[in-house]
Amino acid sequence: MKNLTVRDYVHIALVAALYVVLTITPSLNAISYGMYQFRVSEMMNFLAFYNKKYIIAVTIGCMIANFYSFGLIDVFVGGGSTLIFVTLGVYLFSKYRSEYIFNGLLNKAFVFFSIFFALSMITVAIELSFFGSPFLLTWFTTALGEFISLIIGSIIIDKLSKRMNLTN
Repeated sequence: MKNLTVRDYVHIALVAALYVVLTITPSLNAISYGMYQFRVSEMMNFLAFYNKKYIIAVTIGCMIANFYSFGLIDVFVGGGSTLIFVTLGVYLFSKYRSEYIFNGLLNKAFVFFSIFFALSMITVAIELSFFGSPFLLTWFTTALGEFISLIIGSIIIDKLSKRMNLTN
């Protein structure tokens, strides 16, 4: 990654703060944690396809938001998973960024990333199994919630990218 400017740090802070707000706001908090998750904030992961500085932003946002759930263990498990899987996803699927499916509705890279990231919810399922949640059911429900929120988010971020420059 290139040397970050003050502007980059401001963008990172704003995206991290937005991630936290979209996760812990009382109206969204109930669906953002636990065995049945649907995090609206996860759409921010797609920003990393436009600029890698956003990998840092969503990781920090996730870590701060996760502090409000199961504490430090969730900060490190969730934050570490976000860092690893967003980074891997961007590197694995960026080559498909210019391809679309379903009459241009879905970006192919974003669909592949959504599947990949949903499967990564195995880390959340492992963590929650230590707190008594059934592993397979938790993996299924968190992966499904993640996939749905990411697919919706992919459409929103893709449309947003056509109206504003997300690359700088």
